[in-house]
Amino acid sequence: MSRAAGILMPVSSLPSKYGIGCFDEEAYRFVDFLEKSGQTYWQILPLNPPGHMPLAYDSPYQSFSAFAGNPFYISLDKLEQEGVLTREEIESVDFGNDPEHVDYDKLFERRFPLLRRAYERSGIAGRTEYQEFIRVNSWWLDDYALFMALKRFFKDAEWPDWPEDISRRWGYAIDYYNRLLYFEVEFFKYIQFEFYQEWNALKAYANSKQIKIIGDIPIYVYFDSADVWAHSELFQLNEHNRQSSVAGCPPDAFSADGQIWGTPLYRWDKHREDHFGWWMARLWVNFQQCDLLRIDHFRGLDEYFSIPAGQSAKEGHWEKGPGMALFHQMWENMGYKPVIVEDLGYMTETVRQMVRDTGFPNMKVLEFAFDEHDLGATNDYLLHNIPEHCVVYPGTHDNDPVNGWFAALDENLQKLIRDYFGQNDLPKERMHEVFIRAAMMCRAETCVIQLQDHLGLGCEARINDPSHQDNNWHWRLKPGMLTESLATEIFEVTKRYGRLNWASESVRKWQEKA
Repeated sequence: MSRAAGILMPVSSLPSKYGIGCFDEEAYRFVDFLEKSGQTYWQILPLNPPGHMPLAYDSPYQSFSAFAGNPFYISLDKLEQEGVLTREEIESVDFGNDPEHVDYDKLFERRFPLLRRAYERSGIAGRTEYQEFIRVNSWWLDDYALFMALKRFFKDAEWPDWPEDISRRWGYAIDYYNRLLYFEVEFFKYIQFEFYQEWNALKAYANSKQIKIIGDIPIYVYFDSADVWAHSELFQLNEHNRQSSVAGCPPDAFSADGQIWGTPLYRWDKHREDHFGWWMARLWVNFQQCDLLRIDHFRGLDEYFSIPAGQSAKEGHWEKGPGMALFHQMWENMGYKPVIVEDLGYMTETVRQMVRDTGFPNMKVLEFAFDEHDLGATNDYLLHNIPEHCVVYPGTHDNDPVNGWFAALDENLQKLIRDYFGQNDLPKERMHEVFIRAAMMCRAETCVIQLQDHLGLGCEARINDPSHQDNNWHWRLKPGMLTESLATEIFEVTKRYGRLNWASESVRKWQEKA
């Protein structure tokens, strides 16, 4: 791989008039901004619909489906252009008045009535492309659409609390509820059709600008999801279809008490028997959506942390995951696919060996380099220890932007960092520049930087704090912040350290002028 750079920016954090970033003109402007900045990659977070129930906390990593797309990303402007919504109908809805904050309560309450109105006017059943979409995707779409219709019908109760015949998916019950809830089921299929139409168009536009999409696949799925309901035999559930054990992690840099994610664990023995069929389908869908794929919590595929349901993380223990068998099956089914390994957190030699065996580049986060005042050869995240075959980040969506992170450190650690970079006189509010330059200049093939760091923002712009479940996934970019001067600034630092996207038009024009 040649040296390249990209920007991490969730779709939800794009500016928008409608409460959350979506596939509207602002998304296309962001692609243009990436192209002008000389970037190669746009890294996003999972595109799945976030759960909005207890334990989901609006997280894209806790989704109602591992295959469905987020309905909130559908552009209302495009629905107006299609003639299924009016400007007055759209503008009469209050999605929240804070341009820097996503109000999920209002989105869940007010976005769906608009989408339903669009569905009722769409005449979608008669469209050939829609019929082809539901035919090709029926293997996951039928379960998802019925699941969501049942969630509404049973007043958002979790699926094990539904009547036994449908919670256990008895054949006659599936047929009965599909007939009873026919229009609700069709509505959720329509939503997915619109989502995929719009996302495919946006991705095609990005690719036409020589921008590649780095997607993100959560290792686990939400318990109250279509996936667990439809494939309960693949998860560690008890006789009542409740989790017997849940996922999490032991105490680490993010949380002194460990973390309980509440997601069900896999029955890897069942997955092996099926040649990892569900996982292969999931990977295939994600590779259709994106050009590269970051696998979240990769170390959980080597060993996973199992916490008895209802217990604290301190009661958990490690168990063996599928290891290389999963990737051997992927290569057999799909050939080589570009993957980025999220191998952060507690590392063991077996995890390191699995990273080497896959040949995938792993992640190096510069903020982690100074966690323990260790500037020795064993610190994998220090600039001078970072190898070529990896992806480097100043910080990720799970970290504070550099300026906020640095300001919260004690003076001794701040001094150590300043001494390491030779920046003893630089104001605190400019430390993001140091980390951007460091990431850009290091040996790593790929460098990805949060947009918040390019903007020099602080803790108020953090996306997610893994040690706290509330108030995450809400940050949004204020309109007007993607300026020409910022694009030029990013272009210059990208050019200085040999990471320009030489295939893009902006770089070709620069070459011609030079």
